[in-house]
Amino acid sequence: MAYRTHNCGELRLTDAGKEVKLAGWLENVRMVSAGLAFAVLRDFYGTTQIVAESEDMIAAFKGLCKESTIAVTGTVRERSSKNPKQATGEIEIVPTAVEVLGRCVHNELPFEINRSRDADEGARLKYRYLDLRNPEVKKNIILRCNVVAALRKAMTEHGFMEITTPILTVSSPEGARDYLVPARKHPGRFYALPQAPQQFKQLLMASGFDKYFQIAPCFRDEDARGDRSPGEFYQLDMEMAFATQEDVFAVCEDVLPPIFAQYGKYSVASKPPFRRIPYREALEVYGSDKPDLRIDLRATDVTELFEGTEFTPFAGQKIKAVAISDCSLTRKQIEKTLADCEVQSGAKGYWFKTDETGAIAGGIAKFVDREKAEKYLPLEPNMLVVLAAGPLAVKMSGVMIKVFGAACEGHMDKERYEFCWIVDFPMYEIGEESGELEFCHNPFSMPSGGLDVLLRAERGEIDPLEITADQYDIVCNGVELSSGAVRNHDPEIMIKAFELVRLGEEDVKAKFPAMYNAFTYGAPPHAGVAPGIDRMVMLLAGEESIREIIPFPMNKNAQDVMMGAPGEVTEAQLKELHIAVTADPE
Repeated sequence: MAYRTHNCGELRLTDAGKEVKLAGWLENVRMVSAGLAFAVLRDFYGTTQIVAESEDMIAAFKGLCKESTIAVTGTVRERSSKNPKQATGEIEIVPTAVEVLGRCVHNELPFEINRSRDADEGARLKYRYLDLRNPEVKKNIILRCNVVAALRKAMTEHGFMEITTPILTVSSPEGARDYLVPARKHPGRFYALPQAPQQFKQLLMASGFDKYFQIAPCFRDEDARGDRSPGEFYQLDMEMAFATQEDVFAVCEDVLPPIFAQYGKYSVASKPPFRRIPYREALEVYGSDKPDLRIDLRATDVTELFEGTEFTPFAGQKIKAVAISDCSLTRKQIEKTLADCEVQSGAKGYWFKTDETGAIAGGIAKFVDREKAEKYLPLEPNMLVVLAAGPLAVKMSGVMIKVFGAACEGHMDKERYEFCWIVDFPMYEIGEESGELEFCHNPFSMPSGGLDVLLRAERGEIDPLEITADQYDIVCNGVELSSGAVRNHDPEIMIKAFELVRLGEEDVKAKFPAMYNAFTYGAPPHAGVAPGIDRMVMLLAGEESIREIIPFPMNKNAQDVMMGAPGEVTEAQLKELHIAVTADPE
């Protein structure tokens, strides 16, 4: 190559005496004396030390700002003071020529490159191209690349075909807000960016393709969270014809654990079959439909324990308790940890504990009958019991399991990946705003029991809220990686499912015309799932924020502060699209 003979992570002691040329960024320069200067050159592959010992070479480095891009020609020699922590730490380069390839004109950088993770997030996002020069930041993007390649290889080996589906499509009711794109040739009409390739992958099954997958971009106008990036995200989207829930589980349980074991921060991952937990059981036992099975704590319903209690907050309420053995937290630590739980759940927490003799003390101890409590809780010495009451008791119990599981030593095996399937989701729920029956999760799911169970609900023989769907989530370490389902491929069953939520055949045809019509031409039973790539890589890297594993993430307000998106456009552009802006930009 014209700019280099070797990269900055390549040279070793066996290369001593060679004439080489390296290219990269000037990471640091240290002027020791008038006749000696040390420089560090960094590229994608690593760093190499440069030792300038001549007046000309020292002057060449002295006039450069850090992070300038340069090419250095010189001779490899053995270092007198070796650095065992550096791959190239046994050698150094004595330069004979320095060429400036891209000059940095800034004496002051927004942050120190190798400590960019300590900088303000706004600065990191604005100067992301500098942030990514930090090897610690870059390694997450490399990890992402390797994981995607491994997923592609595994899916292809399982007989799946990679097929890309459209980005410009039609708006459809799929749960989140759409990103809309005006259609220039069709005034007043809009494309929508796909929230997921859901309908297209089902249409592929109806088209006769047997196994489909893609690393699919998805677009949803929703708020950011630690494990969710606003705007766009990517998922390993897959669908199988003539398949059941068991077939989907078998593929995921074969593909995911080896990748997690190979690329993850932890080398231990669940072996198949993954544990299966019904949705309602997950809520009652773990207080969440995203349980972290690395934690050994469980929630218990202790409502009967406090029947007739004089403790006002518990009177007439549903009460959940989490018992934590061998807990050494002090009273102050308990109350601080409970306060953290309250912030996360919106509910109030309470506690009591047992001392070395097993006697109940502290917190709400005076309202607890020990003899009666033993019927509901496995009380033993040095046990902490945390409780919650009221409508948010279940949610609070899940938060307490998560927070106290991490805070109390011995209750969480952090260095492993624990998978589980959450199954038997409710098909319907009562909408918070409407107060009427609505789809709980996914209108495309097949109801367990098919048409017969829907007809029984229509006749009033069963409560629609008792109907479950052939729907499932895959969860790892308390993070939902994906939802999936056996699809409702039968037009008759589809119409009946929608009729229960006050939508008729014409509504189905209007909302999902292509899929409905395709199914009338004979569709195979099919099922699928779509694990999120971003969340998967976040878990593998051991990161708390999903922005750490996305090359160019938006901030929490769905803004790209580096590119200035979203940005204003000209009146001419708006006129061409037949759009008028009625609100002033902020």
